[in-house]
Amino acid sequence: MIGMDSDHCRVVAESLRGQREVDDQTFSSLTVLSERLERLRKLDEAFAGVTFSSDVKQLQSHRRAAPVV
Repeated sequence: MIGMDSDHCRVVAESLRGQREVDDQTFSSLTVLSERLERLRKLDEAFAGVTFSSDVKQLQSHRRAAPVV
């Protein structure tokens, strides 16, 4: 499972650095990481203040703003 987590982190990090295209895989990885962060917040309030970086938040907003085809 840790390997799968690092794959999602790698995909998002490479997309943010411009080393790979921002595509459906990037947004799928963002979704998985968001869901896992939410689970951590529910498990322990010590994670309540943990958020994604402003770059990740900006990337997420691009997905929401994308037109539905």
